[in-house]
Amino acid sequence: MNIELPQLSLVALVGASSSGKSSFAAKHFLPSEVLSSDFFRALVSNDENSLEATGDAFDALYFVAGKRLARGLLTVLDATNVQPHDRANLVKLAKDHDVLPIAIVLDLPEEELRRRHEVRKDRDFAPSVLSRQVGHLRRSLAKLQKEGFRQVFVLRSAHEVEAATVTRVRLFNDLRHERGPFDFIGDVHGCLDELKTLMGELGYIVHDDLGVTPPSGRKLVFVGDLVDRGPDTPGVLKLVMGMVKAGTALCVPGNHDDKLKRALEGRKVNIAHGLEVSMEQLARETPEFRRDVAAFIDSLVSHLVLDEGKVVVAHAGMKEKYQGRASARVREFALFGETTGETDEWGLPQRMDWARDYRGHAKVVYGHTPVLEASWVNGTIDIDTGCIFGGRLTALRYPELELVSVPALREYVPSKRPLESRRDEEILNIADFLGKRVVETRLRGRVTIQEGESAAALETMSRFGLDPRAVVYLPPTMSPPETSGEEGFLEHPREAFEYYRREGATTLVLEEKHMGSRAVVLVTRSEASAAKRFGLSGLGTVYTRTGRRFFTDPALEGALLERLAAAMTKANFWDEFGTDFAVIDAELLPWSLKARELIRGQYAAVGAASTHALERAVALLQEAAVRGVDAAELLQRTTARELMARQYVEAYRSYVSRVETVEDLKLAGFHLLATHGVVHADKTHLWHLDILARIAQEDEGVLLATARQTVELGDDASEAAGVSWWLDLTSRGGEGMVVKPLDFVHRGRRGLSQSALKVRGREYLRIIYGPEYTAPSNMDRLRARALSAKRTNALREFALGLEGLQRFVEGEELRRIHECVLGVLALESEPVDPRL
Repeated sequence: MNIELPQLSLVALVGASSSGKSSFAAKHFLPSEVLSSDFFRALVSNDENSLEATGDAFDALYFVAGKRLARGLLTVLDATNVQPHDRANLVKLAKDHDVLPIAIVLDLPEEELRRRHEVRKDRDFAPSVLSRQVGHLRRSLAKLQKEGFRQVFVLRSAHEVEAATVTRVRLFNDLRHERGPFDFIGDVHGCLDELKTLMGELGYIVHDDLGVTPPSGRKLVFVGDLVDRGPDTPGVLKLVMGMVKAGTALCVPGNHDDKLKRALEGRKVNIAHGLEVSMEQLARETPEFRRDVAAFIDSLVSHLVLDEGKVVVAHAGMKEKYQGRASARVREFALFGETTGETDEWGLPQRMDWARDYRGHAKVVYGHTPVLEASWVNGTIDIDTGCIFGGRLTALRYPELELVSVPALREYVPSKRPLESRRDEEILNIADFLGKRVVETRLRGRVTIQEGESAAALETMSRFGLDPRAVVYLPPTMSPPETSGEEGFLEHPREAFEYYRREGATTLVLEEKHMGSRAVVLVTRSEASAAKRFGLSGLGTVYTRTGRRFFTDPALEGALLERLAAAMTKANFWDEFGTDFAVIDAELLPWSLKARELIRGQYAAVGAASTHALERAVALLQEAAVRGVDAAELLQRTTARELMARQYVEAYRSYVSRVETVEDLKLAGFHLLATHGVVHADKTHLWHLDILARIAQEDEGVLLATARQTVELGDDASEAAGVSWWLDLTSRGGEGMVVKPLDFVHRGRRGLSQSALKVRGREYLRIIYGPEYTAPSNMDRLRARALSAKRTNALREFALGLEGLQRFVEGEELRRIHECVLGVLALESEPVDPRL
């Protein structure tokens, strides 16, 4: 006998003592899959034969079995299970977890059991016990399926037990191996003409005999309710049944389909709500066709899990805990959803809003409840747009996540309840972001966010942040290189070169670090795109590293975005990339645009106070020297301090200018992060700079191409040229440069490498560390600065940022995107020296 077991099931081994259940389990199942009553007796009492411990042992066994089933793991219970009440507990356990209970019965002859029992040293009980167990078993065999076991396999001899094989089979709803691409179609309700038109829009050719030629590789998936109310239920059934038979379509049943099946089987149902229309139309068909329809609907599975579990389809939706499981409760939910038991003002059942609380990883596509417009809610989408009520017939293309719909030819029946649209995707639930969290990233695995960090991020984003739909990415922090050993320098390119040399990089890209403010630019091709995709007015937005709107003047932001979008149009960017939006990482100049209050309240105050005080002190010391006071050493030291104070003022003043119009701004982009459906992390940094430089050429009044150099590590001349370029930039008042490996994502000998290192100039660091940081005593102290925390955060934030972008372009729900966005902001709250 070959025993076919569903991959997710609760398997009860049933048989008297000495029938070989444990040996059978050891042969066919993993040790972790088998829960033995003997083992649990020993676990709770140190004696596997202790009958007194049986109650506690089974309590523990059922608890562990429940945990395994909840995690979707096949579980085997190795006990005698010959008593009806023991088996009832197992059936209940299976039902509680919506898995199939399976019984494998070892019904060996009693004489064989006695012979085995006589040679066992671990079972000290009378032979009469065996007789009672065999009696219980024989009386139970005919009742096992009535008790609730979905399948019963009986092995009646030692030979059959030895020869038996066990094969794991997929549940009927487990189509994870079907990866698409798919076209999901909402409730049809007999609207054949609209269905044919929609299929034509999707590229399917419908022939006169209702045969279908699909686009290469694509497959239709119907969400149920093919029948009732509409003008041609038989035609819809012929088309869909033919496609399913040909393997070019999948289908799940709707509640109307299920009711039609029961009516065709002659069962007692209420012929109403459109069923009377279907029955009248089908009465004109042959009896064979009506039998085929009933058999077809009966063959449909409650829901389907597709594409490695990434998408689930069910008529009325599917909670996460029911996905991939099989029970009457799961089927009921798939057909009807959940209701409150009450009716609304139109006399219709009030439905529970399961999608509002959905937090599963799989996208769920469903219908059942007609809506005015299909929209995403927490990774779920209702694509029943009420064709039968004069609305539209809608399809969702997957994995493109594009909606395609056609209007109904007319209103076939009036809707009792007005159709409404769902807009809950705009609302984030704070409970999803509170407490300690672990975020899975593709680049760096698990990134842990501590509870306090989460609270700080939520405080910032909720009080100051933009509409969350517009904040799809926050840039990572950036670490400096190791402290330089060069005389008079705290930072120097050679240490950055050495870091990447150790990481196995061969080519580096050096980018000018503009003294501006980090800005993420979300720009769209049209105002309609900005409104539909991101809920924004205008052409997009510009925001800071903390998700706050960069500009306090909307007109200035709008003018900048108009100039950028126009330049992108001139550069043929939109058509080249097939997109209506772009996410760009950039520097926005001048620095004083964002840092005005910081300059006035901190830098200018320090500069004015120190220069005035030290200038006066120098003058007084000079007067003292004229009077013969020996103050030469103090005068020299104070004069040096006055010079450093003036250098400090010159350092920040070079980055200050007035901004009155868009012409006073400069936007220097360096990363084209994402466009429609694509995160451009697979491109080199030179590619990013080239694309953005090409756009900048179309409007050099406002857009600035980021200057760059390349360095070949190991080539002394190339490295020396890189250092020389940096010295030249910083001697002319530049902030410094950013050193990056050629590849956007570089993995070194220890895993993910720093995405970039900033090497700041000597005078710029005076702004950061204070006027007198270059004094030898201060420089010696600063050389001991610690970088490990900064670098760890930079790696984690880099991984989170790209993960959030990837989820965004893949169409994941806002909650999943902001898990990463808020993660970056949370890590920024860690206590790290802000001067690094």
